[in-house]
Amino acid sequence: MKNLNSIVAVGVVAAVSVSANAALIAGWTIPCAFPVGTGSVPTGTFYRPPLAVNSDGTFNANPNTGGTTWNPALAGRADVGDMSLQSGFELSSTHQLASSGANQTSYTAPAGNGSAYSFSSNVWKAGDWYQVAFSTVGYTDVSFSFDMTRSSTGPATWIIEMSSNGGTSFSTLVATYTPIVAGTTGSGTTSWNSGTNQSVFTTTLSLGASADNTGGMIVRIRALVDSVNSSGTYQAGGTARVDNLMINGTAVPAPGALALLGVAGLVGSRRRR
Repeated sequence: MKNLNSIVAVGVVAAVSVSANAALIAGWTIPCAFPVGTGSVPTGTFYRPPLAVNSDGTFNANPNTGGTTWNPALAGRADVGDMSLQSGFELSSTHQLASSGANQTSYTAPAGNGSAYSFSSNVWKAGDWYQVAFSTVGYTDVSFSFDMTRSSTGPATWIIEMSSNGGTSFSTLVATYTPIVAGTTGSGTTSWNSGTNQSVFTTTLSLGASADNTGGMIVRIRALVDSVNSSGTYQAGGTARVDNLMINGTAVPAPGALALLGVAGLVGSRRRR
């Protein structure tokens, strides 16, 4: 595992070698608005972005404006990639304060980084996180990429960590990570919007050999500090937002395919003699 000490701007790419045979294993683009009901938004200590599916299998981008077609069984599932919609592939967020009854965390789907929606939440305390759970069985050379921003009062310091045993233990991918506040003076960015993908918000990380061909994978983006205002006072309304979380890897040829390649090589060698 290659540990990085810090990333202070989101646009840094951490030494990722992408194979010509790389495949998108799974990805979360947040294709649907969240079910807001009447004048409310989802709240609670734990949330998985829902998916709304039309009868033809396409995603219903905004079912709040019409009939409700949410599929609870697909909450948190990846919506793109070879393993999209598969069980065990899940995006979620955990917040500790909501259970206390004070400052209930709310989950919303504002504009993404060049997409209609993203995954946003507030009431951040140190230790809260976004995370993706997935499997890399059948893949090597695995990488993880994501887009992230925060409000001016959202947590400024995070850690990115990985588990290859379902969360029993974690190793550090990035010890100190600071998301850019979109649209701030000097950042060279604008606010997130559906029409413009700003690559500066994208971070890509190699997960190393321990992530090859492994079930029970987790990558967690965890806040190290509370959300605060300019005076250092806790700010419940401080938000963080993620979008386009992608797991890429190189597919491992099936044993039968390797055998065929060996036979083909042998035949070619004999022909050249």
